[in-house]
Amino acid sequence: MKVGNQTYLLDNNVYIQSAYSLAGPYEAKGNFREYYDAVMEDDEWKCKSHEMAEIQMQRFVIGECLSRVNVNPMDCDALMGGDLINQIVPTSFSARDFRTPFMGLYNACATFGEALAIGSTLVNGDFEKVVCCTSSHYATAERQYRYPLELGTQPTPESQWTVTGSGAVLLSKKPGDYPMVKGYTIGRVIDFGLSDPNNMGGAMAPAASNTIISHFRDTGRSPDYYDMIITGDLGRFGRETLHYLCKKEGYDLDNLNDCGSLVYSDKQKPGQGGSGAGCCSLVFAAYLYKKLLDKSLKKILFVPTGAMLSKDSALQGESIPGIAHAVIIERED
Repeated sequence: MKVGNQTYLLDNNVYIQSAYSLAGPYEAKGNFREYYDAVMEDDEWKCKSHEMAEIQMQRFVIGECLSRVNVNPMDCDALMGGDLINQIVPTSFSARDFRTPFMGLYNACATFGEALAIGSTLVNGDFEKVVCCTSSHYATAERQYRYPLELGTQPTPESQWTVTGSGAVLLSKKPGDYPMVKGYTIGRVIDFGLSDPNNMGGAMAPAASNTIISHFRDTGRSPDYYDMIITGDLGRFGRETLHYLCKKEGYDLDNLNDCGSLVYSDKQKPGQGGSGAGCCSLVFAAYLYKKLLDKSLKKILFVPTGAMLSKDSALQGESIPGIAHAVIIERED
């Protein structure tokens, strides 16, 4: 059912039946180390390249997510997701190992939100099971968007650390004591004219603000309806910017958090925090899902964020458009 301009509330229960998280070795030293389902012993993970390691990451979390609830990949109606690498190679190449209908998606670091929105719509209809997965890898993203690690370039104060990690979830019609996707607000592409590729949090914050405010206006809800409103990877500066933009429009987000701000500890000094398509899927599958299972959290607005740039667009002086999708996830009392 469409509500307002951008929000859709699902008619049927769509359960998040399973979730699985895989963290890189640096991420394992952060704030959620006890929540990760598995940890890589090193960034290459016994592969010949970092790109091949990221393929293996997605293959692993999808397989473990399904085996956790004894579901055969061939029994799933669709596998969907994406990553940050050209032609979403890690996702596409991992999908060839599962005989599951595949839809590759790309909304930069907001891809996990896009996957949850599309996947829950399909399960709300005739599909029975849909797998959603994203990943990112520090070394592959640095090589594509900035400089190879071998050059030893100095990060700027505004920069974030691309998370090495992956998370997968299984959306299902099967009833159970699981969190449910109840709806979503589709974001608009918003561009405030920022062109510094190191300041992605500042570029994405206006899109997150636009989506969150649209969600409240469409649904008539206030921020305190949710136990937590959590964005994908704005980082510390981007989170502060989002709080300011929403407060300026009359919405004081006292319950605002950000996956990128939380994933690393202060001792690690990761700049403004974490980023990457795997940032929010990792934190969701590792931490948020478990908190929803034990009912420490009962209602969250999960808002993955993305900076829609490429290396070429940045070099050609283009500004950085942002995108954010808000997904309503709730537990029954």
